[in-house]
Amino acid sequence: MDNKNEMVEADQSLDALITNSIDLIQYVRQLVAKQVNLVQLMTYYSLGKWIVEVQQEGQERAQYGKKVIKTLSDHLTEKFGRGFSKANLEFFRRFYLNYEERIAETVFRQFAIEKNEAVFRQLEEKPPFIVSWSHYLQLLRIENKDERRFYEIESAKSGWGIRTLQRQYNSSLYERLALSRDKDAVMQLANEGNVIAKPQDIVKQPTVLEFLGLEEKTEYSESDLETAIIDKLQKFLLELGKGYLFEARQKRFTFNEDNYYVDLVFYNRLLRCYVLIDLKVDKLTHQDIGQMQMYVNYYDRYEKLDEENPTIGILMCKEENDALVEITLPKDANIYASQYKLYLPDKKLLRDKLRQWIAEEES
Repeated sequence: MDNKNEMVEADQSLDALITNSIDLIQYVRQLVAKQVNLVQLMTYYSLGKWIVEVQQEGQERAQYGKKVIKTLSDHLTEKFGRGFSKANLEFFRRFYLNYEERIAETVFRQFAIEKNEAVFRQLEEKPPFIVSWSHYLQLLRIENKDERRFYEIESAKSGWGIRTLQRQYNSSLYERLALSRDKDAVMQLANEGNVIAKPQDIVKQPTVLEFLGLEEKTEYSESDLETAIIDKLQKFLLELGKGYLFEARQKRFTFNEDNYYVDLVFYNRLLRCYVLIDLKVDKLTHQDIGQMQMYVNYYDRYEKLDEENPTIGILMCKEENDALVEITLPKDANIYASQYKLYLPDKKLLRDKLRQWIAEEES
């Protein structure tokens, strides 16, 4: 018996050794990656700052700026090899110009001139840059400062990779979220990212489903759309937003001996409530709205716990009709219509619409 206990204890010690070793190595790698990323970004920022300062000294001659970048590129490439092409140095310059306010002059001097290693403690406590250089290469292509800040924050908070960032930008996530908010909330988007605080915050206009691979055809049924969504559930959850957990497809409930089916049932852990989605391939009708109201009522009365928040209903339809929703439902109804598109929206069209909307809000 003693030998058996000793063997069990030895196995437990070995398991603990393996677990602790893996955790330590993963932690150290993450720590090193963060430090390397910070050093890299500070270096590029500093080079960009120096390039701008030297260019400004000869600003009366248009060709002087190009000469500065070419000459520096030639010397750095000869000394260090790849990574310092003219194109890269131009990105360093743009990086500094777009994020100039992030680094105080004293911090810059400590890092780039005095080479004081102690400055890293200050930078690590409150990092001036929160994503990788690859992310910033994508972000620098965004002209609108508020939009660029929104995608930076969301990339960091949601752990977006480069491809996800590109897709969210191409699908006009910022414009779609901004169009569903008032002016103050639009500014909050730029400063804090997409904060889920109330039911309206989870509804996008439109919801973009181009990843389903469906062509824009009239003969698709709701079942076809639902099947395509389930097949690409991970991407659909990403498009919906934060905090979603999938519960069921065609969730059946019975009331007065009649069976009813909700197309898609989710739970949002941030809002702590059920989210019911009904898919409509045709124009939204008042019957669709009434049916969703019944689904929401049922979940509120028979499914949700006392400590949970009221159920949200989303009618995902090809043609939304906000006026119909407003006239059909009481003001405090937790039901929303979201138009879906099987192709990426025209970004310029959405931007123009957002500018028009902001102008109307300000007037």
